Amino acid sequence: MHDQNYALNPAKTQSREVTSMLRNTYGLLAVTLAFSGLVAFLAQRANVAYPSIFVVLIGFYGLFFLTAKLRNSPWGLVSTLALTGFMGYTLGPILNRYLGMANGAEVVSAAFAMTALVFCGLSAYVLTTRKDMSFLSGFITAGFFVLLGCVLVSLFFNISGLQLAISAGFVLFSSAVILYQTSAIIHGGERNYIMATISLYVSIYNLFVSLLQIMGIMGSND
Repeated sequence: MHDQNYALNPAKTQSREVTSMLRNTYGLLAVTLAFSGLVAFLAQRANVAYPSIFVVLIGFYGLFFLTAKLRNSPWGLVSTLALTGFMGYTLGPILNRYLGMANGAEVVSAAFAMTALVFCGLSAYVLTTRKDMSFLSGFITAGFFVLLGCVLVSLFFNISGLQLAISAGFVLFSSAVILYQTSAIIHGGERNYIMATISLYVSIYNLFVSLLQIMGIMGSND
């Protein structure tokens, strides 16, 4: 009996760790989404201009690497809020652009609903089936560089349909990251809830913006 209890303890310990990891990750994710949404609302109401691409890149990657460095300290929570707040700030002008369309409110509402549906559906699938999604790592790595190349091309060349293709690519990429990151939490590939939160938050942000672009492009052709 003693040997049996000893054998079961590691499994129970791992289960408690996974439960704690999920609770902390989704708790912090909810806080960051709420805070980012508030900042986006204030930026939208103030009608702020969208920052230059250099400000966006420096702000995002600077705060991202700062958060990664501080991920094991309480200051990591502060930098996480700073990062998600900054991204919320960049979302405000984007929302204003789409709300200025004739059917802008419908486009934003539809993109928000689809983002919530995709995230909840993909997360529920992994949490229910406990399927290991580590095989997506290669796709995610390749997809990152492909999308980066397409974005750089779009900055210098006006190619018809490229923006729509990039947005569709980001939808697939973000969906793959959500599957991969959720699986990593369950199977022990990720044990830092701050980094897990950032990964999921960025995926949700990219998914929402990409769906906005797709629906905006389709809506403008009606």
